[in-house]
Amino acid sequence: MTRQFQVNKEEKGIRLDAYLAKISGCTRSKIEHLIKEGLVRIENVSVIKPAYTLKGIEVIEIEETKESAVGLIPQPIELDVKYEDAHLIVIDKKPDMVMYPAAGHESGTLMNAIAYRINRPLNTCGAPLRPGIVHRIDKDTSGLVVVAFDDPSYYSLVEQFKERAVNRKYIAIVYGLLKEKYGEISMPIGRAEGDRKKMSIKTKRGKPAKTSWQLINHLEGASLVEVKLSTGRTHQIRVHFSALGHPVLGDSTYGKKTSVLDRKKNKFTINRQMLHAKTLGFIHPIHKTWLEFESPIPDDMVEVVNRLEKI
Repeated sequence: MTRQFQVNKEEKGIRLDAYLAKISGCTRSKIEHLIKEGLVRIENVSVIKPAYTLKGIEVIEIEETKESAVGLIPQPIELDVKYEDAHLIVIDKKPDMVMYPAAGHESGTLMNAIAYRINRPLNTCGAPLRPGIVHRIDKDTSGLVVVAFDDPSYYSLVEQFKERAVNRKYIAIVYGLLKEKYGEISMPIGRAEGDRKKMSIKTKRGKPAKTSWQLINHLEGASLVEVKLSTGRTHQIRVHFSALGHPVLGDSTYGKKTSVLDRKKNKFTINRQMLHAKTLGFIHPIHKTWLEFESPIPDDMVEVVNRLEKI
């Protein structure tokens, strides 16, 4: 199987292995292996250096052999489907579900479930294990996601996300009492300098990120907020609220640990980050009608709110 990528001017100066790892969905080590095996070509010439610097005009081809290509395995996993037609599907993802296969999560993902549900070849967009993935939410974040079934729908939705034409709102429980009733966080986000798995506002290559929020209610030692995204950076809500000093409850990566201390000095455990994608609205890529979906706050978040209200 040959996959082809057209490099644009904005990508000039990026390393070949970094570019391919980002756009293909393959790991950096797999890309390096393919390069060493002579399976990566630029303008029909095999490249042998992972550190090759892009000129911004190349056509790159990856030849994946049967041994290097990994198929998406259909699995009969229950999904909460809010909408589905021939072009796309909107799913209310449960917490603790990974979006697509990756190291440590080779099966049991949302994409494995979709592959089984539609029982036909998925589109050619995206990487082999995540075709049609327009956006993603974290494993421990619950709520609404849309996946495209065909190339025109995929490209249309990607453009809507890029142009900020999608209505996305979240519900979050954050640590501490927010002093204002509403606010806006505008801080660039990029990869953390010392840890590539984390994002940070303290980075040399941060991209613009904007998060608006509105206070719903004060709880005991926490705040219930509605959050609206204008941009979609990785971990954006978690990073922005951590930067404010109000990390999302249960987020052990960017804030407090998973326990909350009540007035009686007793702890109760929060098993995941208290973040839920509750609203998703966009223009249907084919029919051109506006679609908007709402997801109720999941039971585990309701339980935390109730316990913090009773303290």
